[in-house]
Amino acid sequence: MTSDRTSRVEKPLLAVLQGQSQASPPIWMMRQAGRYLPEYRKVREAAGSFMELCFNPELAAEVTLQPLRRFGFDGAILFSDILVVPHALGQTVTFEVGEGPRLEGLVDRLGLGRLASRLDEAVVQPVYETVRRVRQDLPPGVTFLGFCGAPWTVATYMVAGRGGDDQAAARMFAYRDPEGFQLLIDRLVETSIDYLAGQVAAGVEVVQIFDTWAGVLPDAEFRRWSVEPIARIVGGLRQRAPGVPVIVFPKGAGSRLAWMLEAGPDAVGLDWAADAAFVSREIQPRVAVQGHIDPLALKAGGAALDGAVDAALAAFGDGRYIFNLGHGIQPDTPIAHVEQMVARVRAWRRA
Repeated sequence: MTSDRTSRVEKPLLAVLQGQSQASPPIWMMRQAGRYLPEYRKVREAAGSFMELCFNPELAAEVTLQPLRRFGFDGAILFSDILVVPHALGQTVTFEVGEGPRLEGLVDRLGLGRLASRLDEAVVQPVYETVRRVRQDLPPGVTFLGFCGAPWTVATYMVAGRGGDDQAAARMFAYRDPEGFQLLIDRLVETSIDYLAGQVAAGVEVVQIFDTWAGVLPDAEFRRWSVEPIARIVGGLRQRAPGVPVIVFPKGAGSRLAWMLEAGPDAVGLDWAADAAFVSREIQPRVAVQGHIDPLALKAGGAALDGAVDAALAAFGDGRYIFNLGHGIQPDTPIAHVEQMVARVRAWRRA
C-alpha cells in the first residue's frame, strides 16, 4: 500500500525510514503547525477552541499544510492531539487557555468503568477526514505523518486530569494497583492500534508514537509501562498496516533508548539531552534517528542555533537521519530563526 502511494515521487523522509540515507537530511519540526505562526493563530481564533480546531477537518487540514507553504518541510504531521484517544473513550477533554488540558481524573481502577472499550467512531471520524483532505493537497515529495500518544504518557493525563512535572498520580496508581493500571494500559494499547490503523487507511504514510513522559519512570517501570506497550502497538499496527514505518519518541530515555529498540521501531526520536556519541555508536547503526535540537536553541537563533545545527549534522548526518527538534517548537520562536535553521540544513551535504 505504501509503495503504491509513493513510487512516483521521491520522498526523502520516507526513504530514510525505509533504509536509505540522504546527502542532505530531510527536515520537519514537532509542533510545526502552531502558535508561532500568525496564519495558525488566525485559524485558531476562527475555530473557537483548540478541541474544536482538532475536530474541524477543513481547518485542521489547513493548519497541517501551513508550515509546508512557509518552509518547504519534507514532512507534514497531522494536526491533532494525543488526548483524542481518551476523549473517544468517553473521558471529556478540554483545554484551558494558558493552562493546558483538563480531564476528569481516574484515580483508581473504579474509574475505568466510565471508559468505553472501543473508540467512539463519531469522535475519530473527523480526524480521519482531516487526513483525507491533507492527503489530497499534500505537495509532491512530502511524507505525511500521523501519530498517537504512547499508553504511558496518555495514561498520565487520564489519571491526573492534567499535565505535571513528575506524573506522580499515575506513578502512584501503578505502584499501588499495578493490575488495575495494566487494565488501563491494555485499553490504550488496543485503541491506539485501531486509531493508528484508521489514520493509515485514511492516508498517512508514517506514524509517530509520542512517549513524552517516559523519562520519569525507573528502569523496571520503563520496560513495563513504556517499552512493552509500545512494542505491542508496533506489532499490532504491522499486522493491520504492513510496511508503514513507525517512529518512537521516548523523551528523557537517555541510554535506555537502546531498550526501546526492543519495540521494533523504524526510527527513534532524540530529545536534546541524548548523548550524541552513544546514539551514533549504539542506535543509529540499527535504526534511523530523528531530532536532537534544543527548542530553546532555535528560539535563541544566531550563533547558538548554527552551532546546534552543525553539531547535529556532524553527529548524525552521515547515517540515516531526520532533522528535527528534541521536542516541540516554542510558541514564541521567531519565524526568522526557523528560516535560518532550514537554510543551514538544506545547504549541508554529506562528505
